Amino acid sequence: MDLKLEVLVIPVSDVDRAKAFYEKLGFRPDADFPVGDSFRVVQVTPPGSEASIIFGNGVSAAAPGSAQGMHLIVTDIEAARAELLARGADVSEVWHDADGVFHHAGTENRVAGPHPDRADYGSFASFTDPDGNEWTLQEIVTRAPGR
Repeated sequence: MDLKLEVLVIPVSDVDRAKAFYEKLGFRPDADFPVGDSFRVVQVTPPGSEASIIFGNGVSAAAPGSAQGMHLIVTDIEAARAELLARGADVSEVWHDADGVFHHAGTENRVAGPHPDRADYGSFASFTDPDGNEWTLQEIVTRAPGR
């Protein structure tokens, strides 16, 4: 059985502001369906991704800004960071986790700079949208076997 991730729903407080932010970052606008004042669905897709995000009015009961730990995979973290900065995102410096396995929640165990061996899955940078929903860039050039 194939189970493919299609959509993540993220909570935002201002739909138009979120839409403008993601489009400025280069996310492709896929849909904007307003259904009255209390229901609106906006779907955008990160460049090169098969999965999309949805936000809007009435699509999530979660508090705006509460989405955490969403990862965007890049093959060159420094180039991706530079492009996002140029598009207006406030992206952190590149970092790696001291334990070298994944990364801890928050900023615990962060070490400045990319992974010392530039190991796949080991270098990160992060940014938030205007509501505080957290995105993490993760550098992967060669995926683990079976991926």
